[in-house]
Amino acid sequence: MTIWAILPAAGVGRRMGSSTPKQYLRLNGVPVILLTLQRLAAVNDIEKIIVVVHPDDNNWKTLGLEADQKFKFVSGGEERQHSVLNGLLALGDKADENDWVLVHDAVRPCVEISDIEKLISTLRPHNIGGLLGSTSNNTLKLVNKQQEVVVTIDRSNYWNALTPQMFRYGLLKEAIEKIIEEGLVITDEAAAMEFMGHRPQIIEGSKFNIKITREQDLILAGMILDLNNGES
Repeated sequence: MTIWAILPAAGVGRRMGSSTPKQYLRLNGVPVILLTLQRLAAVNDIEKIIVVVHPDDNNWKTLGLEADQKFKFVSGGEERQHSVLNGLLALGDKADENDWVLVHDAVRPCVEISDIEKLISTLRPHNIGGLLGSTSNNTLKLVNKQQEVVVTIDRSNYWNALTPQMFRYGLLKEAIEKIIEEGLVITDEAAAMEFMGHRPQIIEGSKFNIKITREQDLILAGMILDLNNGES
């Protein structure tokens, strides 16, 4: 079975407060998305990486990857699920139903290569798939609309969902199509699988695998990469 990867990168990054989409901001002098792609490309098991960009995005052409056979760039859609589906459809003539597809956030450049490899090796015999995650260190509070604490939640069974998330091609495509048909919006692929009644397995990954959403995240990511000297 072949392993493919999809990188949804069609977002405009409104929360970052920059005119430049966050995936193209410079991190230690390198575009965030390029650092992320380098991590995925370093995993030998991944056959090809589908990068899903905004239809009006020309920034990707500055990455110097057009001629690299490891990557294919396709246009994204309105929401994450539309972009992921476009990526899946781009594999339609190559992927088998039981092939694996990894979906990774373009703005998680600190993912450790060893964690991706652990995800793949752990899930190979699994029927459905799963995702990287991290345990919660903080006390969790449920609040109301007035931001008043209602109750303290036992955090022992709560995990932070990370990416990559890895699922069987056919099952993921079916789940994403159903989500779109129902008019729902999801924030990760595991939610689509859960909607279909599947139970993804969670694999513990590094807490350094942060998602760059705000300016302080960019600063923190730079510190993480400096700490690891760009290696995982």
